[in-house]
Amino acid sequence: MWCFATTPKGTLVRLLQFLRLAGCVLLLGAAPATAQTTNRITILYDAFGKSKNLTKDWGFAALVEYGGKRILFDTGNNADIFARNVAALGVDLKKLDFVVISHRHADHTSGLSFLLSINPNVTIYTPEEPFGVFGKGVPNSFYRKDESLTEEMRYFDGKPPETLSAGTPWPKAHFVPVSTTTEISPGIFLVPTTSQVPGTLEMRELSLAIKTAKGVILVDGCSHAGVEKILEAVLVVDPHVRVLFGGLHLIKAPDPEVERIALALRDQWKLDSIGPGHCTGEPEFAALKKTFADRYIYAGLGTVVSLP
Repeated sequence: MWCFATTPKGTLVRLLQFLRLAGCVLLLGAAPATAQTTNRITILYDAFGKSKNLTKDWGFAALVEYGGKRILFDTGNNADIFARNVAALGVDLKKLDFVVISHRHADHTSGLSFLLSINPNVTIYTPEEPFGVFGKGVPNSFYRKDESLTEEMRYFDGKPPETLSAGTPWPKAHFVPVSTTTEISPGIFLVPTTSQVPGTLEMRELSLAIKTAKGVILVDGCSHAGVEKILEAVLVVDPHVRVLFGGLHLIKAPDPEVERIALALRDQWKLDSIGPGHCTGEPEFAALKKTFADRYIYAGLGTVVSLP
């Protein structure tokens, strides 16, 4: 303050104007760097990766940061491993806008116990199911009744509640079931699919679709319905997918199917790039890398990929 006391009034005014202008220039200069660090995906959980400081395990989890939103997608197969990887990567799970759980399998849900221990009130979007860990329950009409039986032989003594609630390991969690394509935040959609594949028949799964000016950034969990079924469902959001991250569930697919899918993703579905992980399968990693060439994105555990 003392230096301003001996400064002529006009000089002081000009000095203050200069400082305000300089501050604006600094802020404008910093804005692009902030935007670049905000739009990214960090792979928190997978069975392959380059880092020796992270623990590999079968499962999937990723932190998606886009447009100022921080989205946790899945939580891996083991809560302790998830916690260690999150800490090693410097991720603060207390600062999340919401969580998306792709489907009910343990290799995508087991980290929920750790997440809820530090962020118990976070909103968690899940597939809508009647039963299972994310089930909402079913009406009592789901079973046939026989009024000729004595009371002690009948379910609920013959007086069942209107709805039979489904149990969950996380009774206090704030789960929000999703059954139709839903825009949960401006430009951010959840797209449900249902598997018709033997082994995962009726498995309900959510994919995350972020709409940009030049197409969708798509993140999926396991593609149990088939990656092409997911891409078909995403058409209602945008006809073009810029980049796809996540598992394609082709770990047991024969070579001809592996080759067909790789070519279809490039030539039929016109993906700009792809960052496969988790249950995609090693032969499919090789096929996709060959097919997409320099448009193939390595997305192993610990990888941070800037998003367009």
